Amino acid sequence: MNRIFSGMQPTNKLHLGNYLGALRNWVALQGGYDSIFCIVDLHSLTLPQEPAALRRNTRELTAAYIAAGVDPSRCIIFAQSSVPAHSELSWILSCHAPLGWINRMTQFKEKAGKHRDAASLGLYSYPVLMAADILVYKATHVPVGEDQKQHLELTRDIAGAFNRAYGVDYFPLPEPQILGAAARVMSLRDGTKKMSKSDESDWSRINLTDDADMIAQKFRKAKTDPEPLPETVEALQQRPEADNLITIFAALDDCERQAVLDRFAGAQFSTFKTALSDLAVARLAPMTEEMRRLLADPGEIDRILRSGALKAAELANRHLAEIQEIIGILRP
Repeated sequence: MNRIFSGMQPTNKLHLGNYLGALRNWVALQGGYDSIFCIVDLHSLTLPQEPAALRRNTRELTAAYIAAGVDPSRCIIFAQSSVPAHSELSWILSCHAPLGWINRMTQFKEKAGKHRDAASLGLYSYPVLMAADILVYKATHVPVGEDQKQHLELTRDIAGAFNRAYGVDYFPLPEPQILGAAARVMSLRDGTKKMSKSDESDWSRINLTDDADMIAQKFRKAKTDPEPLPETVEALQQRPEADNLITIFAALDDCERQAVLDRFAGAQFSTFKTALSDLAVARLAPMTEEMRRLLADPGEIDRILRSGALKAAELANRHLAEIQEIIGILRP
């Protein structure tokens, strides 16, 4: 069976974009693939972390995975840091990754900005650790957002470089899976910007922990334009905020955007927002309730993470031993 690997950083709160762009797709994929879903806590260290908050966020993210429908009896769910093979393979792969390849990574340039010399080595080498995360399990497919597609291309390049260096066909070249109509859910305050955990305004996103009243308030205050909803998808092209809300409704209702417009064409946003709020609450409320139930018992979350880490380590350590044999490292 083909193998999937994907993960999220345990930073701040998960939001609607994380669910529609990733979590929901993972749930759909888990039956057809050998599935490994990771809490990539080592990646989160590229920014300063308060230890207690990092532990809390790791448990909250685990709860969100499970509440969304990722089944720990069918998938491996674990924290990245609990399997040291990720870090060891990252060093090995960094020795097969030319600086020119890393220098082309646009996310480092965006995140470092004008303070590139003050940025950490971890932020710079982040894509190599991501490659190790994927390749240590010999994953064949990786569900990713558009913003991570370049890093997956680097993973494929590094895997190919390793295979050529040692004359082997060891690592597969993992394929990206960019799924879902709402792969890019945009901010509720600015339809040209992606919905983000790091946005200073909490009104820019629907958090998966928001209650029904807060969801309704946020959609009611979401930025729109003065025109009624159009009749065609083409008419949304110059209306980013309207397009975003229509896209969210379509994703939550498992339908096409045109079907939403067929229902609401000519309506004012006040009417549409009420329907959107009701739909979002109906879809998200059970998940929020399950997250709260899980977080009330952190011991159970820790048990799931330990169990997943043992399964992940068994697979990763076997592959790491094979890699060490290929490159000539003596094992005790």
